[in-house]
Amino acid sequence: MTRYLSFLPALLFLVIAVPAKAIEIKEVVSPKGIKAWLVEDHANPIVTLHFVFRGGIALDPAGKEGLANLVASTLDEGGGNLTSQKFQRKLEDKAISLGFDASRDGFSGSLRTLTRNQDTAFDLMRLAVTKPRFDSEAVERIRNQIMAGIRRNSENPQRIAAHNFYLKMFPNHPYGRPSDGSLESIRVIKLVDLKLFVSQRLALDNLIISAVGDITPGKLKTVLDQIFGALPPKASPWKITEITPQSANSTVVIEKSIPQSVILFGQAGIKRNHPDFYAAYVMNYVLGGGGFESRLYEEIREKRGLAYSAYSYLYPLDHAGLIIGGTSTANARVNETLSVLKNEWRRMSQKGLTPEELKDAKTYLTGSYALRFSSSQRIARMMTGIQLEKLGIDYIEKRNGYIQSVTLAHTNRVAAKLLDPNNLTTVIVGKPDGVKATP
Repeated sequence: MTRYLSFLPALLFLVIAVPAKAIEIKEVVSPKGIKAWLVEDHANPIVTLHFVFRGGIALDPAGKEGLANLVASTLDEGGGNLTSQKFQRKLEDKAISLGFDASRDGFSGSLRTLTRNQDTAFDLMRLAVTKPRFDSEAVERIRNQIMAGIRRNSENPQRIAAHNFYLKMFPNHPYGRPSDGSLESIRVIKLVDLKLFVSQRLALDNLIISAVGDITPGKLKTVLDQIFGALPPKASPWKITEITPQSANSTVVIEKSIPQSVILFGQAGIKRNHPDFYAAYVMNYVLGGGGFESRLYEEIREKRGLAYSAYSYLYPLDHAGLIIGGTSTANARVNETLSVLKNEWRRMSQKGLTPEELKDAKTYLTGSYALRFSSSQRIARMMTGIQLEKLGIDYIEKRNGYIQSVTLAHTNRVAAKLLDPNNLTTVIVGKPDGVKATP
């Protein structure tokens, strides 16, 4: 849970605005053998770190779902001899942004600081990662906040739809569990569970690190050992079962008295390392990933006014792949909306892209790539992702070439293979007129 401080100097949010081709990534190795990727930028006195430990929410023990999220929310609640109040005061006094987050496949941390405050910032991160306090008062306070959030989410149509969608797609698999846990599971997590998580999961062999900004390779080498050097060399072994999402021609309806129904739909997709990934990525841009330019948006919003937006995206996980879409519409028009989106799913599957659509998609996807490098934080996160996926230190230079090499025959072959309108799993939250749940 990242602490975003309202009084942070505007300087922290200045963009780097470096073209992708001008970004030089260096691999830095500390005296203790800890590796990181670095993009130096001394134009502004800012240092950004981002790191990920492999293994996230999916490793939560059965019955203690939400453990990783609770750890992420409490790591910065004091460390070493600093209580939560003293720890947070140091962050505030030095305008340091520090936070942690848990995803299905990873546990991440991020730090942003002005160069003049970097020594304090690095030491606070060291304490949070290697010597968290987990004081009872702080843990109970955060636990109550998380439980309050779970109660709010139980009334949120989007969160209800997402929870039921993943439960349907991944039955009896860790990916199907609620990421924040449940009221019951959060209650039974003990302090010893938090400490065990840190000792078993936060280790050097599953750590990926990226740094951007006003820091030299020599300084970063010292910082890596300072922050992470005391971590154990190896994490406890784990295994997540590979799974094919349970796509089926099924409809789940959760009745809720709201004027618009929320619709979430999808089916099995592909993983990031699949050879068809770039073709699928281009295809999905035309289908629903291109915003105003996508077919779903055009047919559902522009031509018929059924919804404010309609979208789709690829969601590759470490052990599964999904293609997901969503929209929301008036209860009386849910059937019509479902019919349109399935028709578009079918049309893409059967006829694929046109040559003009392929050309336009490539132009946008390659031309807009540089916009992703608009801040030190975004660059750091992107470098971490590239390392996690083992795409290579020269990926930024090569990425647009991968997009340009996609052919019409490839995208259309992938569309036919990936998209099946008769095999969509659909979750609807609301009171859709005339829509019945499948058995």
